[in-house]
Amino acid sequence: MRSPALFLLICAMTALAAPQSVPAQVQDPTTKQPPAEQQTTDDEVIKVNTDLFVFPIRVRDKRQAAGILTENDLSLKDDDHVTSGLTLYYGADRVSVVFALDQSGSLRDIVAQQREAALALAGRFGDKSQVAVMRFAERPSLVAPFASDPAATREAFSFPARGNQHTAIFDAALAAVNAFAGLPRVRSERRIVVLISDGLDNASRLNASAAIQAALQNHVSFYVVHLPLFEPRDGHLAVRSPSKGFRDLAEKTGGKYFLVGNGRASLAPQMNRANSANNDLTPIFQAIEEDLRSQYLLGWYAGDGSRDGREHSFTITLPKGVEYQIGGYKYARTQKFFHTANNK
Repeated sequence: MRSPALFLLICAMTALAAPQSVPAQVQDPTTKQPPAEQQTTDDEVIKVNTDLFVFPIRVRDKRQAAGILTENDLSLKDDDHVTSGLTLYYGADRVSVVFALDQSGSLRDIVAQQREAALALAGRFGDKSQVAVMRFAERPSLVAPFASDPAATREAFSFPARGNQHTAIFDAALAAVNAFAGLPRVRSERRIVVLISDGLDNASRLNASAAIQAALQNHVSFYVVHLPLFEPRDGHLAVRSPSKGFRDLAEKTGGKYFLVGNGRASLAPQMNRANSANNDLTPIFQAIEEDLRSQYLLGWYAGDGSRDGREHSFTITLPKGVEYQIGGYKYARTQKFFHTANNK
């Protein structure tokens, strides 16, 4: 039986041949068209393209003398010569982050109070990191694009409540991925979306899969912060189940899902929900930072043997005592990858 590890990911990122001067491009499995051409600059930009694929990975190292892994620690089995070189980068030198903020219901006060903790996240990764802010209800709006005035970015976290409106979470998620389109491709940059929402989508035209596929194609990871609604169930309060695919945004793109608060706190009349310690997002932003710093970026260049239109597989193995995980798949010392590309 085919290992589930990475079949979905690789199918979603089928490579296209591209000119040498353009960053790696991937094919949209729905439209069969490449994404919009990516821009480049002279600052650490990926200039050479033989179809570079990059995935964030988490590593569990049980060795006594554990150190930082390098390309020399990777063992490749590639009988069909699908790859022409492996890359491995530790941590995150710089981060570009889109904060996607749900404007519905009582989330406004919570989001506004967490502004400084949220903006500090990107600041911890150096002065080349960037922040954009998107707000959404029925439609998404990029209220503070990348490279905007820092004051405007802070102000974007304060907004009037939008009561009695529908919410299109998955449309907003796709728009957040598209917000990175104008940025140059930088090899060591991590691109993440921090999506803060109650998880109830009732207006999206697209489903979660469309946003997930776009995120995979553009190397964007979602960190989903779920500020839940509660409902009575079997004599006690329970978290109201989010829309199907909400949690998958994180787990299938290499990010993480965080559930905030608890039912007991939400019942206490003396504790305003927005001021409750249970809604302090600082530990979550710290966990996101630690997760990014502990990850590696694993990449490979597609070789000539991959461009015959057939599906090929290869494996990448780490040393004994070391396992790695991609997306929501299981940790394993060896992961099997599947790759298909056409020579056009």
